[in-house]
Amino acid sequence: MKDVSVLGAGSWGTALAIHLARLGKSVRLWGRDPVLIARLREERSNPTYLPGVTLPPTVSPTDSLELALNGTSCVVWAIPSHATRKALRSVEPLLGVGTPIVSGTKGFEVGTLQRISQVMEQELGSSRPVAVLSGPCFSTELARGAHTAVLVASEFPDVARTIQQEFRASYLRLYASDDVPGVEVGGAMKNVIAIAAGVVDELDLGPNALAALITRGLAEISRLASALGGRRETLAGLSGLGDLILTCTGGLSRNCRLGHELVRGRSLDEIQSGMQVAEGVRTTEVAVALGEQHMVDLPIATQMHAVLKGRLEVETAVQELMLRQQRAEFDSL
Repeated sequence: MKDVSVLGAGSWGTALAIHLARLGKSVRLWGRDPVLIARLREERSNPTYLPGVTLPPTVSPTDSLELALNGTSCVVWAIPSHATRKALRSVEPLLGVGTPIVSGTKGFEVGTLQRISQVMEQELGSSRPVAVLSGPCFSTELARGAHTAVLVASEFPDVARTIQQEFRASYLRLYASDDVPGVEVGGAMKNVIAIAAGVVDELDLGPNALAALITRGLAEISRLASALGGRRETLAGLSGLGDLILTCTGGLSRNCRLGHELVRGRSLDEIQSGMQVAEGVRTTEVAVALGEQHMVDLPIATQMHAVLKGRLEVETAVQELMLRQQRAEFDSL
């Protein structure tokens, strides 16, 4: 696997391109904005989305999908969830037979309520090998080579093993799984809980409250993952608990920052206009719909959805969560 295409030139796509180039691969980094791509070529950095990191010489930025995909041995997907289906329709005619796609996108598609791999299967066919890359990993940390462990999940065992070997580095360890639904739900839903973590932090509710939020948030994620075909034990691993802890406590999460800004009284439109995509906003909407569809109790997601829609003040949302009817910790009791 010498030639790799990374689609999406935001912080995550840029970090993945840098990582793969360090491994000796020739990387074509595609972005839809020609102004951004020209800047990447000229400055060999991405100050807009990943400042302070230099692009290796073997990263070739381009705004041409044809150039990005020509002869590639693997496609790494770092395009936001809301733009994925449209982009897939442009990509599909340019893909070679059997070329694998590694999805690094964490979210659901609004409207269809589908996971990203399901959207890929619809647009590319069930025979297209797809893997999902997830786990506790901030873009800036990966780009600087910080020690990290992540998960690659696929229903194609050979693909998961190949990505494990081809993406590993002295600072990056990959574990394998076949639980694609569990891994995708964990990666998407942690962003919802991270918005709530920002609220908890900005309200200065303290570490007890944050610990309670993470624990009960994990319970919500596990219930939803199970309803969607995932395994609960997956959520105790890197793509569940690991990613949730990092996103809620690491200080670099856009979703957590969004929660802070909500408490400060800024409108959602105002907050989003000044930051990269915070997937948790769309995911919250989908989570509530999926909870209703599958009769899964998601109190934290439901309260965050009401806050984001302007129907509840953050303080009221927190108080209502605390005053819910008390219950057994686990569903079996």
